[in-house]
Order: sequence, then structure tokens, then C-alpha cells
Amino acid sequence: MSTDHRGMRISDAERERVVAQLNTAVSEGRLTLAEFEERVDGVLRSRTYGEIEPFVMDLPVQQIKAPESVEIRNRSSSLKRQGRWTVPRRLSITTRAGSVKLDFTEAIFASTFVDVVLEAQSSSVELILPAGSTADLDSIDAHASTVKSRAEPSGQGVTFRISGEVKSSSVKVRYQRRFWRWRW
Repeated sequence: MSTDHRGMRISDAERERVVAQLNTAVSEGRLTLAEFEERVDGVLRSRTYGEIEPFVMDLPVQQIKAPESVEIRNRSSSLKRQGRWTVPRRLSITTRAGSVKLDFTEAIFASTFVDVVLEAQSSSVELILPAGSTADLDSIDAHASTVKSRAEPSGQGVTFRISGEVKSSSVKVRYQRRFWRWRW
């Protein structure tokens, strides 16, 4: 576990990953069954990353690999993704008569480049980039569509290469807006 986030609360899914790591350690012979049961009980009672650390600090770190490519399909509905999520190197978005809003501000990136391939028809696509990232929209083939970008190149963070074909749709790429305590 990272010491940067010791006070941050841990989710149920992350607890399950730690239990899976302990299960692997038992199957490899690194832990006895009694140690396993004791550690699983402690992990399930933990609320923060700092409380989890003592149960896994003497075990090898498992690398969580992001999938190389993810395909998102949306038809006549609204799809939103925000918060902490792992972004693959290639993201394919297919939408028909729907809206897709992807918020990358708290996302975890597997690579410094993210290829976003759009196939949109009568839809709206909004991508909210993290601070310091750049977006290249030159490879979008737009037919009766609007493509807007409010992301200025900085060269510091993740580079989004956005391509594909959009018909009768709108594509908006922007940074997170802030006013006082509100973010949107």
C-alpha cells in the first residue's frame, strides 16, 4: 500500500483485492491458515489504507494491471463515469442517440497516452480532463457535428489522442470547472 494515502478511506472493492492478495499468499505457502484468517478479519475491519498496511507489508506487492483496451457502448441512454477509476491505454466509445460523460480528474492512468476512439451518431460526448493534460482532436472526422476543446496544451500530464467519426453529434473536451467549493 502507498504511504501517500494512509488516511484515505478504502473501498469494499479494494478490501476484496487485499483479501485476494492474502488468498494468493496462502496458496503460495507464505501464510499459514491461522495467519490468513487473522489477517482477513483485520482487513475487513479496516477503514483506511494505513490500517490495511500491517496485514500486507511483509508480502510481495501485486501489480494491478489495467486492461489494454476498453469498449464502451451506449444506445439511447446516459452514461457517466467519475471518481477513481483506472483508464486503459485505448478507450473505444460507441454511442447512438445517447450521452457519454467521462470525468478523468480523479482517474488512475496506466499510460501517459490515452487513445480515445469515438463512433458517435446523434449523441453528445463530454470528456473532462485532469489538470496539466493535453488533447489532440485533429483526427476526428465530423459530419454535421460540433467539436469543442477548452484544453490548452501544457505538455506536463497525460496526452489524449482523440479520433473517430461523429455524425450529428457534439464532442466537448474541457477541464474541470471550479467556483468556491463547487466543482463540475
